[in-house]
Amino acid sequence: MPEEIIDRIYRIPVPLPGNPLKELNAYLIKGTDRAVLIDTGFRQPACREALFAGLRELGLRRGEVDVLLTHLHSDHSGLAPEAAQDRTIYVSEADRPTLDDLHARQVHWDKLEERFQEEGFPRHLLARMQETNPARSMAPPSGGHYQSLRDGEVLEVGGYRLQCLLMPGHTPGQMCFWMEEQGIMFTGDHVLFDITPNITAWIQMKDALGTYLDSLRKIDAYDVRLALPGHRKTGDFHQRIAQLLEHHHRRLDEALSVVKAHPGRPAYDIAGHMTWKIRANSWQDFPVAQKWFAVGECMSHLDYLTVRGKVQKTVADGKAAYYAV
Repeated sequence: MPEEIIDRIYRIPVPLPGNPLKELNAYLIKGTDRAVLIDTGFRQPACREALFAGLRELGLRRGEVDVLLTHLHSDHSGLAPEAAQDRTIYVSEADRPTLDDLHARQVHWDKLEERFQEEGFPRHLLARMQETNPARSMAPPSGGHYQSLRDGEVLEVGGYRLQCLLMPGHTPGQMCFWMEEQGIMFTGDHVLFDITPNITAWIQMKDALGTYLDSLRKIDAYDVRLALPGHRKTGDFHQRIAQLLEHHHRRLDEALSVVKAHPGRPAYDIAGHMTWKIRANSWQDFPVAQKWFAVGECMSHLDYLTVRGKVQKTVADGKAAYYAV
């Protein structure tokens, strides 16, 4: 059931069955001239039913909204073409190619899987991920009228002004949307409160974690009175940023300690020696999807340490190895 946050701005909860994120917060800004839907959910029946039921309750149907995406991940973008139909789908210039260019999407996945293989991720598990990873299977299909957004661009809808803020890190083109007069920030997955955003390695970013931490410090300068995140509940915006910065510095210390204790190992093995908040008896018992996220996050921390000269990476016979400097 939609929840009105302020006049003509609504939250539509979209369940994510079987996913640790639990649900997506889609937001609708309903103006007299047009309506804009911020994020959509996976391309799957439960998300589709909840999203379009919420729109109907607010007097709208698919094809009667423009869609504004915070970033490319399929739990945010999966239903964008269905929701917009012949209307516009707005997304950052950096994230757009992976959505509306199927060749670019395939190249992205091929290069990413090459990196995971280099980092020791078992081939048979990668094959399973190709079939089960919702980032691939529930992503939007081809088609859709996409329009690129640039940092600082302003959209007007329903009497509100939304400034597009490029905050890369979670994805290369993660955007937040700032309503200065109201002190409201739509944060996407850049700042989450109940959970920590997954910061993985990206082919397009040499240092995704360093980029993310810089973006956190950048957005901390805004006088945010209400943060509207992509998942779960909100909270104290500036306090949460401080917590996220501290969290990643602790994880960097842990990653470096593991490299020192286990030199010459790839990211897959290093991740297996790090601590994770998941119900599993051992690294071997991790569900394959959670291993994928854990190794990706470990890679981003190792990239950060490598760029800053604290760790050295070597690659021999297609296999990575890390050593403390």
